[in-house]
Amino acid sequence: MYTKDGEKYFIVDAHIALWDARPENQRNVHGKQFIDCFYDYHRNLSPDSELWSYEEYLYQGGERLMHDVFEVGYADHAIFQPARLGEFYRKGFGQTAEALELTRKHPDKLTYNHYFDPRDGERGLDRLRQDAEEMNLQGVKLYTADWHGDSRGYKLSDPWTYRYLEVCREVGIKNIHVHKGPTIRPLDRDAFDVADVDHVATDFTDLNFVVEHCGLPRLEDFCWIATQEPNVYAGLAVAIPFMHTRPRYFAQIIGELLYWLDENRIFFSSDYALWTPKWLVETFVDFQIPEDMSEYAPLTTDQKKKILGLNAAAVYGIPVPEELQVANPPQLAEPQAVAVA
Repeated sequence: MYTKDGEKYFIVDAHIALWDARPENQRNVHGKQFIDCFYDYHRNLSPDSELWSYEEYLYQGGERLMHDVFEVGYADHAIFQPARLGEFYRKGFGQTAEALELTRKHPDKLTYNHYFDPRDGERGLDRLRQDAEEMNLQGVKLYTADWHGDSRGYKLSDPWTYRYLEVCREVGIKNIHVHKGPTIRPLDRDAFDVADVDHVATDFTDLNFVVEHCGLPRLEDFCWIATQEPNVYAGLAVAIPFMHTRPRYFAQIIGELLYWLDENRIFFSSDYALWTPKWLVETFVDFQIPEDMSEYAPLTTDQKKKILGLNAAAVYGIPVPEELQVANPPQLAEPQAVAVA
């Protein structure tokens, strides 16, 4: 919990990861390219006081994560959103076993989401059912630009993706997090295009589609989709560090999101270990849209409380102490009749 000026904030970091990008886990040059790109984002968007060395950026481990996210990072709960990247890393990029063990050790603090890849075909469907049961999954994280053999991406609207989403529906996985944001070397920019979210959100109205990185650099496309699809949410991972380097740019991002969506469908995300939540929480609580950007309304304390944690808590059923709620708590969209996919 974070406290400032007498206000108490319940913090849910909706996007964290445990990764291993050390040389011994890199399958090829692309593994190094990927983590180097991550590190460039870290260096270019972080305050000097928050910079890590390259070596410690390659691998953090669970003990450091608990310290950075919970002991000093103010988080009351955090949600793992791993990426497989099996073509680049021998054991995968996101460390499933370690993250899952940490979640089971701290179920009051952590939720583990997993991943699927529709290009795994029938065997992947069986694996998804098994994973859902063994890992008690509420959500998955998808990388539509991930490489798979000769394939360099897929779409949410592909027939095989629909079969996997139908299994999600079948086993109770309601939260579909999708990386739809800046490209990461060597992945292809266009494979992260946000347009296919429109298709699946319409056909799976009983699932929540959390668009990580809110579609950047396609913010306008994302907003036009999300305003008409009430089951589409915006994740602020990668967007929120711009408070430090480009505050007016971030003001535009958050202003547009609040205009087109509403304050109930935006999630705070540090994207740990790209960034640590401590400085992001502190900066966001203090952040205000510049007065000369008058097309956007000022950010209210209650809006900040919802974005920093109450929204994600509502979607994931995370208990929030009554004294940390707001007068008008987040309202979830009523599920519509299930569409025929």
